[in-house]
Amino acid sequence: MRNYLNFEGEIKSLESEIEKLKDPYNNEGLSEVDTNKISKIQLEVDQKLKEVYSNLDHWQTTLVARHEDRPKSKFFIDNLFEEFIPLSGDRFYGEDKSVLTGFAKFNGSSVLVIGQEKGDNLDSRIERNFGMMRPEGYRKTIRLMRLANKFKIPVISFIDTPGAYPGVGAEDRGQAEAIAKTIECSMGLGVPTISVIIGEGGSGGAVALASSSRVLMLENAIYSVISPEGCATILWRDPTKTLEAAKAMKLSAKDLLNLKVIDEIILEPIGGAHRDRNVILDNVKNSIEKNLSQLNNLNSDEIINDRKNKFLSIGRNKGFAKQSLNETSLSMQASFLSSVKEKIIAFKKEITIFGFLIVIFLIFYFFL
Repeated sequence: MRNYLNFEGEIKSLESEIEKLKDPYNNEGLSEVDTNKISKIQLEVDQKLKEVYSNLDHWQTTLVARHEDRPKSKFFIDNLFEEFIPLSGDRFYGEDKSVLTGFAKFNGSSVLVIGQEKGDNLDSRIERNFGMMRPEGYRKTIRLMRLANKFKIPVISFIDTPGAYPGVGAEDRGQAEAIAKTIECSMGLGVPTISVIIGEGGSGGAVALASSSRVLMLENAIYSVISPEGCATILWRDPTKTLEAAKAMKLSAKDLLNLKVIDEIILEPIGGAHRDRNVILDNVKNSIEKNLSQLNNLNSDEIINDRKNKFLSIGRNKGFAKQSLNETSLSMQASFLSSVKEKIIAFKKEITIFGFLIVIFLIFYFFL
């Protein structure tokens, strides 16, 4: 049974009508399928889907990214890779089932696959902790990424999580440290790394595995530092202002590509990735192939420098002051005009101080 979002009411009605026409014996007085009417209504559905999904606001995009039927990491792992060998455990505490990890073959070449998995039904979602990783999950990925780096094997990650697990036990076992170490490990890998945000990329739970050479994002996915509900609660103390929060955070793929936070948008079928899984599978495969072939032409040092400069450049050209980028450090190199302005201000301060000292000297000389 297909699930519908709250803004898909008309689409639901039309598709329900199509289902009834396809099974005429359940309708009194009908004995044959009216194919012409089905085709006509299907055209209406396609037109309505195109109309709705070409004008999604930021909150509606969030709902699509969280859609129950949206393809999950396991779907991509099962259909894009061959000979997948799952590996478990962090060798410190235990296994985290919210992340699938293992080595596999992609187009005949070995890769390490990491996938945050939410689950497809209630039982699997509880087992997978709704895709919210614990410290042992991040430490498991660190262990395997280091192993992949040792044997020069590329890393491909699928991001789909509301965020890292915020439970007391996770905090006791060092959640923040585990995320920080994962980012550090990801940034230092000398092999090609590609992250694909397939649904919900939330908070540090997503950033930890998205610190990659290339960050790809499905058209209707989201990527943000906090959920819209959380942002609205903090800023306005009103969790219903989700649209304003989602818009302000610029969490959509178009916004993030414009800000150069991500590198590429992977187009989805009209109506979302869940509408045609074969199409989205082909699009993701083609995108990974293209980016992986580009990165395979670089050596280890070039890969590390390319990744470092990519992240250092984020946000450098969207500030209030025009500044040029020093790609080898975190510092900003001021423009010529900015430098002259700063020197003039400093000179004025020196003149003011010098004049004040002269006044004090004259007072002491003539009156004391």
